[in-house]
Amino acid sequence: MELQQVRCFVVVAEEGQLGPATLRLGLVRSAVEQRIRRLEHELRTELFDPGTPQPRLTAAGERFLPEARALLAAEERARAVVAPRPAAVVSRAVAAAPTGTLRLGVSRGLAAHLERVLPALARIAPRCTVEPVLVAAPERPDLVVSGALDAAFVRGPAPGPALGGLRLVPLWQAPLVAAVPAQHPLAASPGALGLAELAGAPLALTDRCHNPPLVDLVVNACHAVGFAPAPGPRYGSLDAALAAIGACTAAAGMWTVVHDAHARRLPVPGVAYLPFRNPGMELTTSLAVRRVGPPAGVDLLLRACAAAGAGGAPAVCRRPVRPAARTGLRLPPNRGW
Repeated sequence: MELQQVRCFVVVAEEGQLGPATLRLGLVRSAVEQRIRRLEHELRTELFDPGTPQPRLTAAGERFLPEARALLAAEERARAVVAPRPAAVVSRAVAAAPTGTLRLGVSRGLAAHLERVLPALARIAPRCTVEPVLVAAPERPDLVVSGALDAAFVRGPAPGPALGGLRLVPLWQAPLVAAVPAQHPLAASPGALGLAELAGAPLALTDRCHNPPLVDLVVNACHAVGFAPAPGPRYGSLDAALAAIGACTAAAGMWTVVHDAHARRLPVPGVAYLPFRNPGMELTTSLAVRRVGPPAGVDLLLRACAAAGAGGAPAVCRRPVRPAARTGLRLPPNRGW
């Protein structure tokens, strides 16, 4: 596997179209296609769906993309270590680096990722800062297109071609865990949780209009293992839903889903977070940016995301997920999830 092949794969995945990708790479279309085919041959899997007119990642491609971007970030770090520059050159480079503040649409559950990405951005571009803006998931894409936000993290299926002037750059996978009453028998059983074990228990999930990808993923996964989730109460926020689950008796067994990274930061009395047995449920976290005229600092933010990596391992045992140590970053409560 060659870095040139990996770079071609990453650029095509980011652009969602071969034309713009060839311009970024400075290569003809046939050369880009050949390098990707060789990479797929070496990995013994298809990274792009051959049945679609525009490049669309397969499930294997989704999993490989964050690692591929990490490889390229590691290459940059390695080159910097062995190629020190004179102080005057460094000073000119810093002076020429983009400055200002990027308005970044986020959710509370992304705080753990931000605490790795922001320090990485500070190392790459000390004069470029990020203002996290807590915005409901369905509103973020439109705010990026309008210019109210410079970029936004969005979660959903693997992005295909850009829609409505947006470019969606896949960053990492976001696994889900189940939240159940800590006194529920499932919380005390060893091993990972089978989704079918929750059949019959009321599911407290946000309305689909607030988060279509999440609701569709959970409902379809339940159907795939043979049951339709019993509808539970609707709550205005994830915090309220978790508080209600924590107050449930063991027999009630109400449940919901939470992103694993969020669960590690959100201890709730009476709630146990349980990992799902493979295949689990996960959503792709992408960075949404304007296809035309994105701010200069967006590419630096993408480099920082690659340098930071996905980080954190999903929960691997049936007991309440230990919350991560808190640092300086604070975000207000979610109004949906």
